[in-house]
Amino acid sequence: MSKAENVLKAWLRHRLVLLEVLDLLEDQHLNYKPWENAMTLQQLVTHILFSANMFAKAVKAGKIVPPASSNPPEVQTVSDLKKLAEEITEETKKTITEFSDEKLETPVDMTQLFGTHLPGKSILRIMNEHEIHHKGQLYVYLRLVGVKELPLFVKRQ
Repeated sequence: MSKAENVLKAWLRHRLVLLEVLDLLEDQHLNYKPWENAMTLQQLVTHILFSANMFAKAVKAGKIVPPASSNPPEVQTVSDLKKLAEEITEETKKTITEFSDEKLETPVDMTQLFGTHLPGKSILRIMNEHEIHHKGQLYVYLRLVGVKELPLFVKRQ
């Protein structure tokens, strides 16, 4: 198994659960936020989606590429959000599968975000850790809107 396949497998163990929990939402949950300055539930999910995509695109381009989430598509329903999540997941997945082992060792200019250059494999590790962090927040949001049954935090494959 290539390094990219290993990275993809580790990331999907979390992303597939994210896609699963979207089925537990109702449309009125999308604008929920636990405090005034928090992201709404929909903004949190959108942030997770586009951030992972941004990290993968940075490895591909060799430099940070501003995320499309600065101008995300309009999401009115859980169905819209789920469709967006599936599309962005497929796009990110495709980008990661194209990486050679050499590409994962190649430095990426991340000075704009982290003040340094990092190898692609480090960027993808940060991507995964970022997703885990925000998925934890999402689980708290889900509990606060009354979701009682949540899937395991990680998908066993």
